[in-house]
Amino acid sequence: MGRRSFSREFKLSAVRLVREKEYSVVEAAKSLGVDATSLRGWLKKFPADDSPAATESGLRAEVRQLRAENKRLLLEREILKKATAFFARNPS
Repeated sequence: MGRRSFSREFKLSAVRLVREKEYSVVEAAKSLGVDATSLRGWLKKFPADDSPAATESGLRAEVRQLRAENKRLLLEREILKKATAFFARNPS
């Protein structure tokens, strides 16, 4: 019998089955028809989204987005201040 290969999507769904649905590795492997050792390897290969590296990169992206939003809001506030001062000096 030849060596079987599995798609990335299949591996990720198998990993999700263990992490999110809380199946044991052996149960998930048996139901999917794969070896438990392979599934354990996929669990190591595809870290959970709540891993420190994923969390840190997510936080950095959020900080970057919030800084850009803050910069935009400060600019809008300055524009409104200038508009208020302009209309206060020049009553129509």
